[in-house]
Amino acid sequence: MQANPIRIPTVSKDTSWDFCFHLSQQTRNPAEPTDDLFAICQCRETEEDTTVQEEGTTANSMSLPKQQLAQSQEKVGQLVREKMNTKANKELIRCFILSRIIFGEEHWKCAQALANLAYGYLTLRGLPAQAKKHAVSARNTLLTWKQNTTSDKEKKEILGALVMLYYTLGTAWLLQKHGKQAYTHLQKADRNMKELKDLNNGGDGGSQVSEKDLTIALGRASLAMHRMNLALAYFEKAIGNIIIAKGHGTSELISLYEEIAQIEQLRKNHEQAIRYLQQAYTICVSSFSEVSPQTAEASALLAKAYAMSGESQHRDAVEIYFIKSISTYQTLGSEDYETLTTIEDFCTWLIQNGAKQVAYKLLKYTLNSRTYGDCGKKVAETFYNMGSICFAKGDLRNAIQLLRKCLMVQILIYGSKHIKSRETKNLLTLLQRESSSGLKRELIPGRKKNACKDKAE
Repeated sequence: MQANPIRIPTVSKDTSWDFCFHLSQQTRNPAEPTDDLFAICQCRETEEDTTVQEEGTTANSMSLPKQQLAQSQEKVGQLVREKMNTKANKELIRCFILSRIIFGEEHWKCAQALANLAYGYLTLRGLPAQAKKHAVSARNTLLTWKQNTTSDKEKKEILGALVMLYYTLGTAWLLQKHGKQAYTHLQKADRNMKELKDLNNGGDGGSQVSEKDLTIALGRASLAMHRMNLALAYFEKAIGNIIIAKGHGTSELISLYEEIAQIEQLRKNHEQAIRYLQQAYTICVSSFSEVSPQTAEASALLAKAYAMSGESQHRDAVEIYFIKSISTYQTLGSEDYETLTTIEDFCTWLIQNGAKQVAYKLLKYTLNSRTYGDCGKKVAETFYNMGSICFAKGDLRNAIQLLRKCLMVQILIYGSKHIKSRETKNLLTLLQRESSSGLKRELIPGRKKNACKDKAE
């Protein structure tokens, strides 16, 4: 099992940001009150002798975007709660536009709105490149205002925005597999959070980023830099804080126990890794029941942890937890990648421990079941594994047939030039030569005669 606690989302092109800089070029939607919004965009300062009546008119006109900003901010929270992430992100863009109209581009509140937008691109859309771009744009303005502000209330808000901004930058770098840059920015977020807590007399209010999330991100960045002991310390801190706040049985601990177990596996502390995964499994059972995707995944991780220890006394536990996981997935009717991966992991372990026939039957059953559906990568892998088992048993004929099927599927999926297709083709060629040379040896007259003599004796 490879330790890979960080999942990296696919970064796709997002053009909605262009809207912020090209308001006049957008097609207006009659359903939205954009006329007033665009009229306000064109407002300019009047001459010094502007009358009181004109000033009053300007104040009234500015009340509209302020009202719209308050409504948009409220709507963002509602959309996030309803899991409508794309709409929530678009509403954050609207908040930035309105903030720019009301306060101006150089004001800290406009930079705060931009930092919120960057955080939205990261957490709502999983787009680290866009998040970094917008966070960098907001950084200088916030830092300048932080140095010059005298109001504690403003400073708290600016510090909260800086925590969010540096957390966004750090996590974005982490998702793009740049551990050192990630850790540098996350440390800045941590320093700003400590300063914010001092202003709040020890409280952590004023930031959308929780101390738990920041600590976990620092742990993951440390892991990305291969600083195992430092990563372990951050995860232990996060686990301790959650236990103090919510108790030992909260489901928030599951993912943390699984990640810290991976760190212990990398440090070759397999027994400690097993203990953490046992705790995760126990919480899954109590929180989601024994028949749930979460428990099936926890059971598979526990089985692999027992297998990685290499201890003979853990062999029964490996089988028990693999079978529990597979049975749970099948009971749920699950046909996802995790199900198939668990079956293959179990078969790999069976082969390594001499149970080739059992592994072969399980792979054959999986191949014949409805789980795979149409041709896919997993079909090719199953054919390959079955062919390898036949080859190990000396059954070249079946091995060649299975590898031919594997190659056909691989060419269909990857193409003939892909490394997987080439490796399978090379192995198949080798087996065909071996089979051909073996057949020639059998056809030598003297060899056949001697073989018959041996049988007679």
